[in-house]
Amino acid sequence: MGLALITRHSSATMTSLLLELLKNSNRSDRELAKVLGVSQPTVSRMKKQLVTEGTVKEFSVIPDFAKMGYRIMAISCAKFKKIITRDANKKAISWLHKQPNIIFASRAQGLGMNAVAITLHKSYAEYAKFTNEVESEFADQLEHYDTMLIDLTAPILKPFSLKYLAKHQET
Repeated sequence: MGLALITRHSSATMTSLLLELLKNSNRSDRELAKVLGVSQPTVSRMKKQLVTEGTVKEFSVIPDFAKMGYRIMAISCAKFKKIITRDANKKAISWLHKQPNIIFASRAQGLGMNAVAITLHKSYAEYAKFTNEVESEFADQLEHYDTMLIDLTAPILKPFSLKYLAKHQET
């Protein structure tokens, strides 16, 4: 199946539970137990183990961002100077965690860039203010910054969902 889970429960059962959670994590442990052919307490223990081991980071929902008032998703790529001090790195991580509209940020490679972030904005003015803050906050380390904007009120061709990943793992 592609997932290597080393656990005290059957590897196949743990993988099956993870895939079922990817499809719909809102199902009760009782429903999951029926699908997997194990007891409800076993499913509860297995879920706890997946979280403890870090295989499952968190249980969450995927909302309709536009219905929440967000109109723009931005995928921003940045090129930072090759040598960044430990203090500058700590400052960047601290700043990132203080920005609630940043839903993902990481080091990256490609297109001549070495960092990426995905952010949500309620308006273009909010996005522009955010971009100015990024460029101001990291002016001494930032070589280039570019963004692709996504209109969240326009038709979405394939909505974000982890259920597709479960289907991919099952093949």
